[in-house]
Amino acid sequence: MSRETNSESTVKGRVYHAPWERTFEKILTPFEEFIHRQTTSGMLLLGTAILALILANSALASVYEHLLHVPVGIQIGDWSLVKSLHHWVNDGLMALFFFVVGLEIKRELVVGELNDVRRAALPAVAALGGMIAPA
Repeated sequence: MSRETNSESTVKGRVYHAPWERTFEKILTPFEEFIHRQTTSGMLLLGTAILALILANSALASVYEHLLHVPVGIQIGDWSLVKSLHHWVNDGLMALFFFVVGLEIKRELVVGELNDVRRAALPAVAALGGMIAPA
């Protein structure tokens, strides 16, 4: 009795994978592991910041400046939402970044290392100091 699903089939009690599935698995597995690491977002942020600094201070500065002002958006019929790439990064991605940071802080306060008031006091005072008198 054989049973088939979308990605695998069972023949005589053994799971059979098509050859192309194993090929794609070998190719995609390293990427999936890289994406699921917690350090990935930090490395990506650091890498793009370094690349932006290099481009902005090189002979390609005019190209970089032009890239920042390229219009990006969506259009559905007569309705459109188009802003510059610079605007999307500053307003959209930065809001998303701080939302994720807020979720991480909440997790640490609820179930992480900062769930004790004594442990959370120093980071909280430092954060308040950073808001009152930014660097």
